[in-house]
Amino acid sequence: MTGAPTLALLGGGFSDDPDALLDDYLLDTVGRARPKVCFLPTASGDAPGYIEGFHTAFGARDCEPSHLELFRRTVTDLRSFVLAQDIVYVGGGNTANMLAVWRVHGLDTVLREAYAAGVLLCGVSAGACCWFASAFSDSFGPPVPLTDGLGLLPGSLCPHYDSEPERRPGYLSAVDDRALPGGWALDDGAAALFTDGRLTDVVTRKPGATLHRVSTGGDGAVREVAETARLLGP
Repeated sequence: MTGAPTLALLGGGFSDDPDALLDDYLLDTVGRARPKVCFLPTASGDAPGYIEGFHTAFGARDCEPSHLELFRRTVTDLRSFVLAQDIVYVGGGNTANMLAVWRVHGLDTVLREAYAAGVLLCGVSAGACCWFASAFSDSFGPPVPLTDGLGLLPGSLCPHYDSEPERRPGYLSAVDDRALPGGWALDDGAAALFTDGRLTDVVTRKPGATLHRVSTGGDGAVREVAETARLLGP
């Protein structure tokens, strides 16, 4: 696949939502008939139930679903397999563990190449955090700064911004203390699309959920700005 480097951050999807709006948004975004969609469940330890849920959800759609396990790896040529996809969908779980496993297998390098080649990379929770240089992650217990992401997008990301009480104050404090660079905070129910590193679309399956831009101004104060989100569905 060829095209602009594109990333989608998901605040939900087949594993969390009662509808298919965010997953359908992904399939519409890629703009191909029967796109190939590969699920990476590494952050969950390749949990069988998570993989089954993906195939149940995407097997009923007009696409070609597959998954890539690394704990029980059967794919020898990761590069050819991943570059043949239209969408790589990364599941939630432990971000730090996932990144470590990817690096051991060399998948981090393959994903960078896929991104440059125009494969749509996306994911929920850990699967959204991993694309940034850093994140506000619960990989080690309560959320703390994690600073060894893939860095395909600069800055930091905080998921579950509106649904977990400790997320918003903790993330704003981490940016204020310079433990994390400024970046983005994603509400559950929203999704954001980045093209060539620029924010190009924000959508939501429920009113009020959106993406927030978090930065520090010249005076050093932390600023939080909610992006306008387009409501999906009827």
